[in-house]
Amino acid sequence: MKINEIEMVVFDMAGTTINEQNIVYKSLHKSINKFGIDVSLELVLSLGAGKEKHQAIKDILKHINITDSNKSQEIFEYFKETLDEEYLMAKVLPIEGIENVLQNLKKDGVKVVLNTGYSSHVANTLLEKLEWKKDNQYDALITADDVELGRPFPDMIHKAMQLFGIKDASKVLKAGDSAIDIEEGKNAQCGITVGVLSGAQTRSQLEEAKPDYILDSLASLYSIEN
Repeated sequence: MKINEIEMVVFDMAGTTINEQNIVYKSLHKSINKFGIDVSLELVLSLGAGKEKHQAIKDILKHINITDSNKSQEIFEYFKETLDEEYLMAKVLPIEGIENVLQNLKKDGVKVVLNTGYSSHVANTLLEKLEWKKDNQYDALITADDVELGRPFPDMIHKAMQLFGIKDASKVLKAGDSAIDIEEGKNAQCGITVGVLSGAQTRSQLEEAKPDYILDSLASLYSIEN
């Protein structure tokens, strides 16, 4: 599959198209620690990146042998409040060079879909801060709220394909900054999967998911060989 044969791209948000200085994962880390549970930010990034955030909390707690569902719900509610407060003050910027890439993709007739493990509320808060508009910078937003099963399941990508009448997943490119983004793309049978180093995870963490390409950022997307 060549990049000039792609009909739709599905881009993760934070760390992939948007630089929000890891506020979400720092807030997640702070929220778990608030309840007397000592975990590192590195563990939060490793186990939580790219996932719906309540599921991320459950997975982190399970990793350290805490299976109390009430505890995960308490942490999640506190996390949502903390995140709203953080975003009121946060400086949110586009990843350098991404807006040119989005313009070029749309010029080339490629549908641009943003997808995320965030709630619709958080995702739209980020887009408002950037002043990004549907049909301008992107064509659709699919969040964890829009599907029953989040990443690594392919439901968000399948929903985007249905939205634009795309039948062949090999015509879809999926890009993200975490291994679970790549797994999502592979589970959807996307023609190209791209990991980026502009966000949550390292090259070695991304390599575990075996993406077709690893780029420093999406600014160099068009450097992929046709």
